[in-house]
Amino acid sequence: MFYRQAGIHHTTYRGDRQLFPIPFERWQLAALLALALAAPILLSSLYMKSYVLPWLIWTAAALGLNLILGWAGQFHFGYAAIMGIGAYTAVHATRNGIPFEIAIVLAGAVATLIGCAFAITALRVRGLYLALSTLALQFVMDWVINKVPAVSGGTQATIQAPPLRLLGIEVKSDAGLYYVVLVWCVLVTIFMLNLRRTGLGRALVAVREKDFAAAVIGVNSFYYKLVAFAMSSFIGGISGAILIFTFYHAVTPEQFAVNVSIQVLAMVIVGGLGSVIGCYFGVAFILLLPGIVANLIFAGAQAMNLKIGIELLAHIPSFLYGILIIGFLLFEPLGLAKIYTNMRNYLIFWPFGYARK
Repeated sequence: MFYRQAGIHHTTYRGDRQLFPIPFERWQLAALLALALAAPILLSSLYMKSYVLPWLIWTAAALGLNLILGWAGQFHFGYAAIMGIGAYTAVHATRNGIPFEIAIVLAGAVATLIGCAFAITALRVRGLYLALSTLALQFVMDWVINKVPAVSGGTQATIQAPPLRLLGIEVKSDAGLYYVVLVWCVLVTIFMLNLRRTGLGRALVAVREKDFAAAVIGVNSFYYKLVAFAMSSFIGGISGAILIFTFYHAVTPEQFAVNVSIQVLAMVIVGGLGSVIGCYFGVAFILLLPGIVANLIFAGAQAMNLKIGIELLAHIPSFLYGILIIGFLLFEPLGLAKIYTNMRNYLIFWPFGYARK
């Protein structure tokens, strides 16, 4: 019905390798982009700043982590530290007169440099040992940020981010900040969608599946793992900088602690490893669902005049949120992207379900 494939003929290699060969998917993508561009008009400023803006920023960050975790199959428990490196680099650069356009590139470059320095030693091990090595990166950077005044200003210090300026023009409006985030998220999404169609993407998947087998067919697993860490760190560094300049407007050590690394990791796993659209779903699930559940419970308690303590009301959303995650992982361990794929496949063959057998 919607995903009708009748009349679609792949007569060239280029046509066969299209990102969206089905016309409905192209129309769907165009509609989503139109809604994204019109979001500042359709939504209130509160919803834009509280929901849409952080959703897009963390989606870009989750895509960067998914590159190393889903594509290359390497654990990374220090991704928040990478984002923090980019954030502090961009803030210090702009405070010293460097334009924002150069500062965010510098943030990605410094994050890549430090991430690769740790990766060179960490990639000599694999599995849980690699996870512990990247966790060491998180703890080392936490110590540096907290104990080196030249970086953070002190243990509990807060560094105010300068106003965001593009081409010398200050971006003040919520709509302007939103479009900056939207452009970055779209660029990362396009990069990830095209990555899996390239030789680099196929090499990363080969390393993920079995690095020994990849080495047999001529794929240098250490080199491609290092490239994956470099690209992931670059995306993470810029995402951390954009998070500060468009959402927080100030940087503190607590914003990039180890719990943030675990949160981003949960976004990728719940959304689906190696899936681009899964990152959008996973970030929405992890980041937005707790607030929505909390609002629904508070509204329900007030409507029914329930005498529930404030502390209990505050913990009920977390309890239900945990149940949702556990139940979801039990029934669909491949992530929210798998549910979307199942629905898409059903619509492709509907109403001729027998064609799949």
